[in-house]
Amino acid sequence: MTIKELAIFLAKLLSLIVPLLIAVAFLTLVERKVLASQQLRVGPNTVGYLGLLQPIADAVKLLLKETVLPSPANRYLFILAPMLTFLLSIIAYVVIPISPDSVITDINLGVSYIFAVSSLRCLWCNYC
Repeated sequence: MTIKELAIFLAKLLSLIVPLLIAVAFLTLVERKVLASQQLRVGPNTVGYLGLLQPIADAVKLLLKETVLPSPANRYLFILAPMLTFLLSIIAYVVIPISPDSVITDINLGVSYIFAVSSLRCLWCNYC
């Protein structure tokens, strides 16, 4: 694989992952607002206009949060397990077509690939 092919692949991958993560962040905001209205309380509305900057504030909080490691836990597995779970959940999207002529990886067994990837989990720990 040449550098150019690798760059094109990474650009396609980022063009899929970034909108997906942004959509998840704002769908979480919508869910929090709906749950707040069902419970007759004020939802997330203090950060930005109508709370639209709340997902950004949540992301900053998550990135700056201190990592607490339990003393009996294996440090590397404790940090690696969530990363592996996230990676496996994102990898399933590479065979889903974005448009009629655009797909990140075009394989004939797309549905089988999605089933195989979704069944994978971290076998050496109980976190996944």
